Amino acid sequence: MAGTLYIVATPIGNLEDITLRALRILKEADLIAAEDTRVTRKLLSRYDIHTPLTSYHSHSSTAQTQKIIDALREGKNVALVSDAGTPGISDPGYELIRAAVDAGFRIEAIPGPSAVITALVLSGLPTARFAFDGWVPRKQGERKKYFQSLVHENRTVCLYVAPGRLIDALESVRSELGERQIAVVREATKLFEEVFRGTAQQALEHFSRGEVRGEIVLVISGRSNDKAPETNSFETNAESTLKELLQSGMSERDAVKECAQRTGLPKREIYALALKIKARSEPPPSHQM
Repeated sequence: MAGTLYIVATPIGNLEDITLRALRILKEADLIAAEDTRVTRKLLSRYDIHTPLTSYHSHSSTAQTQKIIDALREGKNVALVSDAGTPGISDPGYELIRAAVDAGFRIEAIPGPSAVITALVLSGLPTARFAFDGWVPRKQGERKKYFQSLVHENRTVCLYVAPGRLIDALESVRSELGERQIAVVREATKLFEEVFRGTAQQALEHFSRGEVRGEIVLVISGRSNDKAPETNSFETNAESTLKELLQSGMSERDAVKECAQRTGLPKREIYALALKIKARSEPPPSHQM
């Protein structure tokens, strides 16, 4: 009888965040396929688990995948784990899962921690509809193009960000999406957990004060979330920005364009605000007797 591949979620920080079922499967499995055996050994040591380990990571060869598939074919049960969280989410576990599916083996998921879901619910941003887009692009051109693609995205978007690239990511959000509400969730469930909520500009001011460390998830509000139910508040912010640009001496055309870029609102809405501002600033007509 063929074995079963268990997809086992493990803690993203606090080692107490593991289910009883996950512990049982890790103990009973014949083999654990780990992204980094050194990391997984710490977890196994904590719970006195002595199941044999084999590595399965982004540099694993086709031969290593086949080795695990052969173990399943021999009737061995294999538990797949990543360094943290749910295997297959932005890690090489997907290839092994796909190979097991193609080979017709039984697969069971042992649900548990996920950095994406943890950050999403901590963000305070809408959770009914959301998207996870993996890692923020490294190259400036690709990053700019990616964030431009989110201008009309209605869903909350979650992204992984390397600590050394957080500032670049925030600058791209500010320049391409304006002052949308965002959350930066750093070191979730760990000793130095931090959740920053605000705008990209506010986040830049906060995280530019020193070196940024740890695992980070960036959560960005969707386009429709900016307009409802906080349309009045968002429009007030846009009007304030537009007034500031006009008072700086910028032409109406350039001010409308710049304000649209900063806030994410369509130019036609910004132009309508410009007309309101102009109407309020004009003196009332005099009445001659």
